[in-house]
Amino acid sequence: MSSATALMPAGRITKKGTHMARPVRETHNEQLRDPEMAAQYLNAALEDGNSAVILMALRQVADAQENGVSGLAARASLGRESMYKILSSKGNPKLSSFTKIIESLGLHLKVEA
Repeated sequence: MSSATALMPAGRITKKGTHMARPVRETHNEQLRDPEMAAQYLNAALEDGNSAVILMALRQVADAQENGVSGLAARASLGRESMYKILSSKGNPKLSSFTKIIESLGLHLKVEA
């Protein structure tokens, strides 16, 4: 996909052979497990520049991971409760925590001119 905003639901065939739309959240989460898609999604949020939007996007990427936020917290060597606090709407993570989360997602921070 060329854009993080292009997250689209996909269809599936049921046992009876009828075509039904997959739940949007399921498809969205599946796509956000892909590091390239997660990077595009987070970059779009960073371009917005609003810290609430960035945290919301990071929370959605974290929720989408295998074992969710708790699993990501373990991989980032952060406490589960700390991770939930960081990703809350009032979160204000330290750069070191933000970097640990990004790296635990298999991503890297980059600054460009």
